[in-house]
Parts: sequence; C-alpha cells; structure tokens
Amino acid sequence: MDRFRAAIKKRGARGIQGIGRSFRIADDDRSGHLCVEEFKKCINDFRVGLNAADAERLFRIFDCDKQGQISYEEFLHGVRGEMNEFRKGLAMRAFAIMDADSSGQLTLSDIKTKYNAKKDPKVISGEKTEDEVLYEFMDTFETNHFEMKGENDHIISKEEWICYYNNVSMSIDDDAYFELMMTNAWNLDNSRVTKKGWGGQF
Repeated sequence: MDRFRAAIKKRGARGIQGIGRSFRIADDDRSGHLCVEEFKKCINDFRVGLNAADAERLFRIFDCDKQGQISYEEFLHGVRGEMNEFRKGLAMRAFAIMDADSSGQLTLSDIKTKYNAKKDPKVISGEKTEDEVLYEFMDTFETNHFEMKGENDHIISKEEWICYYNNVSMSIDDDAYFELMMTNAWNLDNSRVTKKGWGGQF
C-alpha cells in the first residue's frame, strides 16, 4: 500500500484523475465496481510498478467487506483519504468566494464574476473564446465525477470542489503550505484588489 500511495502522490492531483480513468476503462461491465481481475488490469495500465501478485494483495486490502469487488469510492478513499478539517475549511472559504449568488453551486455566471480569461494566451490569439477557456476551468473540478459517473454539466457542486482539493491535498504534506497555496490562489486574506474581468471589463 505504501508503494502504491507513494506512486500516486508523486503524480499529484493528476495521479488521482489518471487512476480514475484507468478504473473506468478496467470496469468492463460498467458496474461501478472492479473484480480482482479488472483491478489487476487497472493497476497494470496505470504503470505504478506493481506486479499481478502485488495488485491482488492490494485488492484484498481495499475489499474490506470481502465481497470480491471494490467500488471507485472506497478505492479512492483508501488511497487518498480525506482532507483534515483545517484544509476543508480553507477549500470551502474559497468556494464561498466563487459562489457569487450563494446558491451552493458554481455556475458560469458565478465564475464570470471572479475568473479572468481575457489574458489567456489562447483567447489573445483568437484560438478560443473566453467562454471556452472558462468551461475548461470548470471541467478541472468535474473531471473525477465525469470519469466515474459520465456526467459533466458545467456546474461545480461542493462535493466536486472538495473532491478536487482532496486530490490536491494528497500531494501536500504541510498544512501551512496548503494554506499558503489556497490563500495565493483565492485571495483568502483579501490582500489583492480584484475586479470583474469579463467581456468589456478588466
């Protein structure tokens, strides 16, 4: 388990997203669960340096109820765990900043008031519109849910937001560094003056 966690951690948030894709591909019958053979295929495809015997031992660790199958949720929880309450509080403060209408979910309208895409190189070059860049930004937070549930509605729920930051948190050992990252990313200390940066505004 330690070797596997270390391999995932080394890849950061993308490591979790990648294993999600491997899990879905290996789920041949689309049951939302993997049997031991499907799990071994998943581990092999993800290339984390575990052989078939290692993967089978790992499967038995995740298969806590001994039903001969594991769901993505229990697998992910076993690998990643959950953020502590301090980190979760920081993530939810950032969510509240983005949730302009206090609806409990982030929509295109919410993001437009906070996220500036005008200076994105692809917008400047004309390759993409501001809305296209915005949707890519939102997709970042929906990736895991889309991979496992086939849903991508361009609405970021609190669950999707926390799921994303659980992935980020996994690769950051120190709470103080996590706090610094979140503060810099979302201006949690209000040290920067921010303005709406959409359309004709900057």
